[in-house]
Amino acid sequence: MATGSFRFDRFTLDAGDRQLRCDGSPVEIAGRYFDALALLVSEKGRLVSKDRFHDEVWKGVPVTDEALTQCVRTLRKQLGDDASRPRFIETVPKHGYRFIAPVEEIERSQPAPSPAASDHRSRDMLALGLWGTAGGALAGLIGGIFYGFAASQAPEGGMGAISAMLVLVCVTFAIALVGAAGVAFGIAAAVRLSARYSPWMIIGGAVGGLVVGALVKLIAVDAFSLLLGRSPGDITGAAEGLVLGAAVGGGAWLAARGPAPGSLRHGAAAAALAGGIGGILLTIAGGRLMGGSLDLLAGSFPASRLRLDQLGALFGETSFGTVSQVVTGGLEGALFGGCIVGAMILARRNGGTER
Repeated sequence: MATGSFRFDRFTLDAGDRQLRCDGSPVEIAGRYFDALALLVSEKGRLVSKDRFHDEVWKGVPVTDEALTQCVRTLRKQLGDDASRPRFIETVPKHGYRFIAPVEEIERSQPAPSPAASDHRSRDMLALGLWGTAGGALAGLIGGIFYGFAASQAPEGGMGAISAMLVLVCVTFAIALVGAAGVAFGIAAAVRLSARYSPWMIIGGAVGGLVVGALVKLIAVDAFSLLLGRSPGDITGAAEGLVLGAAVGGGAWLAARGPAPGSLRHGAAAAALAGGIGGILLTIAGGRLMGGSLDLLAGSFPASRLRLDQLGALFGETSFGTVSQVVTGGLEGALFGGCIVGAMILARRNGGTER
């Protein structure tokens, strides 16, 4: 059945609303005759066979060819057409009919969103971003405790080890907080702009991660150069933020469109898997997440008490080597993605932002 709106000559036909107007005034046409006209107009000059009229207008109800002839005769009368010199409906003998007047399809404009709806979506975006940021901060806290505990096992022990643990917890928490804000608000902005949960969330997360990663690296490198006179080198930055942000955005989209949308367990697991894969691929490609950056810092400043050799020993390495970086990179990505998306799922539940 034809759909949409069309304009021809002085007439406008709206198949959805089942209205025919001439210069703005309604033209009365019986139901099946309207369907026949809508079918002809929608074909825009293509032949409509008699069989199609029977199948789509009379929907298989047996009628004679005379019924179709009467239908077309009535349509011509309503349109002011003449069978001998047709301007609208042309007869193709023994085959069917063709609508020969120029037809313009009308784009149906979408109503502008009301201020209340716009405000509601803005609140949804803010809630998703804030909850996601809080989830990422939690991931940073857990990661900081993990790395801090590993560093506290250094031979010096004592208060120095405890101080190192506290410093690592604070640094990791702060970096995760900022990174999560970029990724979470990037995803939330994609949801806000597209008005639904879509693959644009991947791009939103990637852009947010890219921007924040670049800024964090720039500030960190400048701070080290200013305070200590040397830069730690290639610590985590824009490339890592881009890849991990895209992975978390993909996990968020899968969580919203997976087999159990809205499920905290399934959604967080999907995001953790996506984030973990992203973290592993990053480290294999030579990128550095938090563990790799801390190891780079320790190597750049020999007097530092920061040591992650204990972690390397867990994976059969004498130092924090390639295997250690790949494994911890996967764990970091999984924790980061699972916590951010899990928190965003809770935000949707609390705020009713399901789409």
